[in-house]
Amino acid sequence: MKLTILGCYAATPRTISNPTAQVLEIKNKVFLIDCAEGTQVQLRKSKVKFSKISHIFISHLHGDHFYGLVGLISTFMLLNRENDLHVFGPKGIKEIILLQLKYSGSYTGYQLFFHELEATESQILFEDDTVLVKTIPLSHRIYTNGYLFQEKNTLRKVDINKVEHYNIDKVYYNKIKNGGNITLENGTIIPNSELSFPPQPNKTYAFCSDTIYNEAIIPIIQNVDVLYHESTFLESEAHLATKTMHCTAIQAATIAAKANVKNLILGHFSTRYGDIELFKQQAQTVFENTQIADDGKEFNF
Repeated sequence: MKLTILGCYAATPRTISNPTAQVLEIKNKVFLIDCAEGTQVQLRKSKVKFSKISHIFISHLHGDHFYGLVGLISTFMLLNRENDLHVFGPKGIKEIILLQLKYSGSYTGYQLFFHELEATESQILFEDDTVLVKTIPLSHRIYTNGYLFQEKNTLRKVDINKVEHYNIDKVYYNKIKNGGNITLENGTIIPNSELSFPPQPNKTYAFCSDTIYNEAIIPIIQNVDVLYHESTFLESEAHLATKTMHCTAIQAATIAAKANVKNLILGHFSTRYGDIELFKQQAQTVFENTQIADDGKEFNF
């Protein structure tokens, strides 16, 4: 599981920083999460192939989270994209994007699907044999969701020593990985548990965009491997966090601690601060395993 931070600052783009966008690579899939201005440039800097992005998840309709979307959709068209593109986001996102495309005469040559969200309870948005994605309802000034990404590891690991001991041909390895028993030529049945190890634990990633301190999300993100949580303000500006419906670094760390997550990544920093290390220092007074995001930074888990 690899996370690439394309932008992690609040409000407006600067020459030295970008608003929210990130890429999650999980089980050979590439998901784009939020798409602020400058996302295309950051994708190129991070050498993420545009063609690999087939699902985009938008948290809410504030500009610093989706103003780069219509540009990216248009660029896909200029690059002669053929693969379908699925966009998940709040109700209204379809109207906004299609209106921009209509009046710019920029119609796509590929299938563009919008999945508009209104539910206030967590819901599954995407699921296949390897990954499940569901919403994390957040509390902000407008309708907002975070997203939980869960691996689905169903393949077992072949015990090479055991299969060689029984002289089992490699052609049966996939059967073993899928949990099947093996019958030897003499009729003896070797149970799968003797030939393989259990699947690796499923990795989980929770993206929590703009929100006030909200303990209601804890049951959804309980025990996740990685939590990205907004931390717009330091504690000295906690009054502004309340006013603007954002969080402080300490509040984000408190959520991480109560949810028993393994790793916390802080982001969505207000540009009023010159040193983002201060966010980490404050958060670690509550939750030690804290890291800070930054534009272009990669995390491998």
